[in-house]
Amino acid sequence: MATRTRRTPRRTEALSRERIVEAAVELLDAAGETGLTFRALTERLATGPGAIYWHVANKGELLGAATDAVVAAAVAVAGAGAGTGATAEAGAGAVAVEPGRDAAAAPSKDTAVEPGEDAVVEPGEDAVAAEGSAGASVGAVSPQDRIRSVALGLFDAIEDHPWLATQLATQLSRSPWGPVTPRIFESVGRQVRALGVPEDGWFTATSALVHYVLGAAGQNAVNASHGSGLGPGVDRAAFLDATSTAWEQLDPDDYPFTRAVAAQAREHDDREQFLAGIDLVLTGIAAVAAAHTGAPGQE
Repeated sequence: MATRTRRTPRRTEALSRERIVEAAVELLDAAGETGLTFRALTERLATGPGAIYWHVANKGELLGAATDAVVAAAVAVAGAGAGTGATAEAGAGAVAVEPGRDAAAAPSKDTAVEPGEDAVVEPGEDAVAAEGSAGASVGAVSPQDRIRSVALGLFDAIEDHPWLATQLATQLSRSPWGPVTPRIFESVGRQVRALGVPEDGWFTATSALVHYVLGAAGQNAVNASHGSGLGPGVDRAAFLDATSTAWEQLDPDDYPFTRAVAAQAREHDDREQFLAGIDLVLTGIAAVAAAHTGAPGQE
């Protein structure tokens, strides 16, 4: 009796670049960068390599697209989440908008607005004017709150996607002309401008915030990764307790400060510490803006 060869299931719907990128993110989340191969991708998508190469030229392009997709979703939903009511609800179901695409051309509920903007803001509208119009209906959202929201969106994205921190560093250092760096800079920089920072300080202030956000969030992701590899029964609390205990036993003449903060290290919350750092940077930026305008610093 002849045996029947089992065929690999084939896709019935058209394969899009968006679906390829989505599958790439899934593979990266599951197995890291080494797990993202075109063979694994063809198996997951039940298609041939030619269909994938039609949309992406190589693995480097695919990694860049996956990084941009995650970042775009993070800053878009975070920007919408800075509002309340209808604007927050609209942000919750957002998908990324390709760089340069007019957000107004797509459906309002399922399409992300420009990075860092509230969902009700028309594309290109000045951030200060936008906050005024939003405040009339749902309460004004300050630039500081928008920055905190975007920062937390990126913090959570890096924590949820362990491969993202490395890819962000790669994108920012090797291809800052690509979509990722401008997207992050735009989402933060618009709010820096709205804080009243003089124009010649926009780049420096925005860079300071972006470097802090990506650096602190990336380090937190590394800590979480190392903590998960400490072995069975060793959790974050036990790891911090061991670290703090070791600090407390350091020589008091050589390490008086480290010994003094050992208890704080044991008890700290990563997200609270991250936001406290954002506030420290914002305080300095507000002082610069106040010195420029002669007005008191904003809270």
